[in-house]
Amino acid sequence: MGSALDYLRRTPILWLLVFVPVVIAGEHIWPGAHTLLFLLSVAAIVPLAALLSQATEAVAARTGDTIGALLNATLGNLTELVIALMALNAGQYLLVKASIAGAIVTNTLFMLGGSFLFGGLRHHLQEFNRVNARFQASLLFLATVAVLVPSLIGSADSQPQTAFTQQLSAGLSIVLIVVYGLWMLFSLRTHRELFVSAGSGHGEDEVHWPLATGIVVLLAVTVLVALVSEVFVGSVQVAAEELGMTPAFVGFIVVALVGAAAEMATAFAAARKDRLDLSVGVALGSAAQIALFVAPLLVLLSYVIGPQPMNLQFWPGAVVMMLIATMAATLLSNGGRSAWYMGVLALTVYVIFGMTLFLLPPQVQP
Repeated sequence: MGSALDYLRRTPILWLLVFVPVVIAGEHIWPGAHTLLFLLSVAAIVPLAALLSQATEAVAARTGDTIGALLNATLGNLTELVIALMALNAGQYLLVKASIAGAIVTNTLFMLGGSFLFGGLRHHLQEFNRVNARFQASLLFLATVAVLVPSLIGSADSQPQTAFTQQLSAGLSIVLIVVYGLWMLFSLRTHRELFVSAGSGHGEDEVHWPLATGIVVLLAVTVLVALVSEVFVGSVQVAAEELGMTPAFVGFIVVALVGAAAEMATAFAAARKDRLDLSVGVALGSAAQIALFVAPLLVLLSYVIGPQPMNLQFWPGAVVMMLIATMAATLLSNGGRSAWYMGVLALTVYVIFGMTLFLLPPQVQP
């Protein structure tokens, strides 16, 4: 465990782990202090996400490309997945859908734009593998279409076709998971030479943990994330009202930023080191994971753990934001080059979305 302890000492963000026992104990000591528990749980989830990311990379690095890719697809967004599962079990479907849409938009605009900005401030002009970026953007567009169809049908008729929408959502979820599996086969097996530069330079100054350490940390952190996420979901509704926010804003902005904190740190640091291939791969790859794997998985799991099945019918504003984010990613990555002002453009769109949700949140039923 020496390498893990050394990593803990070298990573200041992990000092926030002190909030983890505080949150778990605080649920019993201050059961009515929802705002305090909400803020403490946010502070605790950030370092857990960082540990989870490092443990996932450590396990994936020791198991080969195929199994490693499967682990990354399953665990790369585990923080968001666990939070969504807790909200799903509690029947807070608006929070679940907001967190899905927010994670896609945050990774596509905020993470990608931040990478362009931080990398561009240090390097005059940067290049990246536009083939990989184009494929990732295409995957996001496909997922947006899958969300757009049930959302349009649900709002086109004054009589909501609940049964039809649920059946369509379940079918589309299976299709999206199959498409993501085929994408893994395509990018890692049959045409992996097209994507070889996406991870160039990654790991030069990074020391992976031993496999046993990675597995132990992965299991322990997963349990802690589940415990803290339960507190987060239980306090978010009251805390959001007291702080002047809605569950839609919390899911779209707060959960997305907190859950992707570790990935953002990786993407921004890589961009500063002129490894923009890695930054683009992390940003768009994570968004594609959520759109094609996490979101449909939640729909299917809602039949088991939810009070009722969840569908892919999002409120119109979320669909528009996801569509615009996908278009922005396509336009920004089309040339294979970036400068700092391209990051400003992407971040500006994200700020517009955040202000809109905060000031005029959509009033819809989950």
